[in-house]
Amino acid sequence: MQKALLSYYGDDLTGSTDVMEALSSQGVDTALFLKIPDAALLQRFAHCRAFGLAGTSRSQTPAWMAENLLPAFLWLKSLGADFAHYKVCSTFDSSPTVGNIGKAIEIGRTVFGKAPVPLVVGAPQIRRYTAFGNLFAAYRGDTYRIDRHPVMSRHPVTPMDEADIRLHLSRQTSLSAGLIDLAHLSSPDADAFADKAFAEDNDIVLLDVADEASQAVVGRQLWRRRVAGGQFACGSSGLEYALVREWRRLGLVDDAPAFTPPGPVDRIAVVSGSVSPTTERQIRHALEHGFDGIALDAVAFATAEEGSVVEDAVARGLSSLAEGRSVILYTALGPSADRGDAIPLEDGSRHRIGERLGLLLKELVTRAGLRRAVIAGGDTSSHALGQLSVDALNLRLPLPQSPGSPLCTAHSADPRVDGIEVALKGGQVGLDDYFSMIRDGRPGYCMIP
Repeated sequence: MQKALLSYYGDDLTGSTDVMEALSSQGVDTALFLKIPDAALLQRFAHCRAFGLAGTSRSQTPAWMAENLLPAFLWLKSLGADFAHYKVCSTFDSSPTVGNIGKAIEIGRTVFGKAPVPLVVGAPQIRRYTAFGNLFAAYRGDTYRIDRHPVMSRHPVTPMDEADIRLHLSRQTSLSAGLIDLAHLSSPDADAFADKAFAEDNDIVLLDVADEASQAVVGRQLWRRRVAGGQFACGSSGLEYALVREWRRLGLVDDAPAFTPPGPVDRIAVVSGSVSPTTERQIRHALEHGFDGIALDAVAFATAEEGSVVEDAVARGLSSLAEGRSVILYTALGPSADRGDAIPLEDGSRHRIGERLGLLLKELVTRAGLRRAVIAGGDTSSHALGQLSVDALNLRLPLPQSPGSPLCTAHSADPRVDGIEVALKGGQVGLDDYFSMIRDGRPGYCMIP
């Protein structure tokens, strides 16, 4: 097993596949595990240079983090990689009580030491940018400061009302945060500015990324400033995009591989727990292009007895599949149908929706013999895929038109699930025709190096 370049913990499943796509599509073979693997499972992926662990911390409390992140970070450290990355959403949505990024960094420092933690959020590849410490994100062709973003400023659980990342973090932790801004990065004295930021009493150092040039400089600074024993870092997949630039410059990784389009399948099943307007448009497009739609009661899925709600949905989904049609089963059709206020946050009811959607999808896949499926919703994916008996994922096909939502190959001890192709789509991710494009396996979605 060759030395790993990077290990990471993803705070939700779609974010975890986002990192896998960023690495594997650029020549860094990556295995993503659904739980800490035993030695035999890890050995199956001995050829990989990066290893991920998909988590659910984005939707969890600080108390949950204190109990669950410590063993995850200890496993990352045991791999001996040059970098260990706590991966967060590129929109940085989080709060003191849900998905607390500051708390996660605090826990990471107990495992990896007190060296300053690099923080990289900007990723032009997925249309996320940081400038002078402020976060910007694109939406339908326009770019917004995150606190004015049409979707993220109104997120139902963690609305972003502050664009300055350091100020946002200050609500979650007492750790101090410095900044290496775009002016520093473009200066001939970029190394000196970086050294100063990391040498000062900063627990966290945010590095701006707004374009390819700043990303390349950030990659060089990250690699130059890494510490022995594994550099703990935080941020979006922008961290990987920056590092890959530097690894390629140094000849540490091969050229990006070519990927073969998978071609069409006759039917797929989609389950969605997303309330995003992006997912709403995608569902409506799918219904206009050959999919059957089945609306599910979100409150019932969260609170009713498992058997009744899941069995009814399975029967309805199998009926559509038996008639040769793809099917999409959804708990909301956009923000106007969001019933989150009627679902308790404290007792795990919201997580139960994702778990039951996963049980539903497993029944559809195994009983209808499907070989391709989609889960929509970041939190939904994290809780749903665990019900499918999937042990690990690797990249089947990167989707440059919808970065961050690749088609993956699932590995499972269950032969009915092993080898299926599954796409995991965050709420804000993808073009309107995303579901039909996955069904059709269109070459237009193929990465061309």
